[in-house]
Amino acid sequence: MAGNELFLDRQSKLCYYARRGSTEHFSLMEANIYNQEGKQAGKFTVPEGIFDLPWNADLVHEVVRLMNSNSRIAIAHTKTRGEVRGGGKKPWKQKGTGRARHGSSRSPIWVGGGAHGPRNDKNFDRKINKKAKAKAFLTILSKKFKEGEILFVDEVKMSAPKAKDAKNILSSLAKIKGFERLATKPKNAAIIALEQKKDAVAKSFRNFGNVSVEEFRNINPVSVLNHTFLVISNPELSLKKLLANNK
Repeated sequence: MAGNELFLDRQSKLCYYARRGSTEHFSLMEANIYNQEGKQAGKFTVPEGIFDLPWNADLVHEVVRLMNSNSRIAIAHTKTRGEVRGGGKKPWKQKGTGRARHGSSRSPIWVGGGAHGPRNDKNFDRKINKKAKAKAFLTILSKKFKEGEILFVDEVKMSAPKAKDAKNILSSLAKIKGFERLATKPKNAAIIALEQKKDAVAKSFRNFGNVSVEEFRNINPVSVLNHTFLVISNPELSLKKLLANNK
């Protein structure tokens, strides 16, 4: 594999700081990489800067809470007297009936009139610090890596959309020790993170309710936490882009 070449620049920095006696440290570790048939294809080197962060529950909770708030859509909506249908005609004349005067039967004090309540114009958007979101994402990746819930696959590819081939890939990956539930977990089993958009792969897994397919650059803390396993396709390229984006 080309993992050593991929992170050669970080290894060079390690040697450079070692010669200078600097306390800055770039530590590297290896991980197994498999093919889509479930067989080990080799090992590749990953920097611990991605997978060695300690768990920070407060940070992750805050980022996830804000992201869920940003994705919230205000659905509840109570109609005012101006939005309720009808009420254009004055119920009765102003004087001479002995009744209280009214101009519309859609007044809030009438049955069937406007009411006070929740409105769909409420804004739930909240600002998320960019660095906090990036660190929370790396923290979640570190936790999943330590718990053995990240699977590295050299490439997930299909010549044409076919659910049968997608099922075979899941069955093959489920044979890897620790990932047996990939094929049996009914909901949110895994998210497959591709290095680039692949329509054939996305369409093939579309009918599987327990698997989601996304580009690696589009996954976020919430999507990773919502699934038990994370399958990273072409991890060398994906992690290289991740490092570049978090500089």
